[in-house]
Amino acid sequence: MAASPEAVQEPQERVLVIERMIDAPRELLFKLWSQPEHLVRWWGPEGFSLPSCELDFRVGGAYRFVMRAPDGVDHTLEGGFREIAPPERLVFSWRWAGGPCESEDETLVTVGFEEAGDKTRLTIRQALFETVELRDDHEGGWTSMLGRLAAYVETQ
Repeated sequence: MAASPEAVQEPQERVLVIERMIDAPRELLFKLWSQPEHLVRWWGPEGFSLPSCELDFRVGGAYRFVMRAPDGVDHTLEGGFREIAPPERLVFSWRWAGGPCESEDETLVTVGFEEAGDKTRLTIRQALFETVELRDDHEGGWTSMLGRLAAYVETQ
């Protein structure tokens, strides 16, 4: 018996979607998401650093990042790459593996890079959060991080 459409729909209040227009071609933005030497320059909310960036950038490959907060607390993030379609799309799992946010819960992040003239519409979709509060926490983090990415693009 097939599942009803209601059974497969995600509760939208626990799905995060963020769009940002960035003044750069999507090929450049895709590169900045795929190479550790660039990720360490912009990944993480404002004030955070990325002292460890392990990245096996291929479908089936994994990543492990240690983000250091301004107060010195480390937050470890890990996951695996499910889809890599340059320069259009990235799909990867996301799990907090250490620090105050540590959890067994995993979300799926999809990053879309859409041409918009000489700019790129970057869309991040992350789901499914356990709570609306977790979704809101991530919204603030992504928003801050995308601001850092936009500033970093200007140096390229």
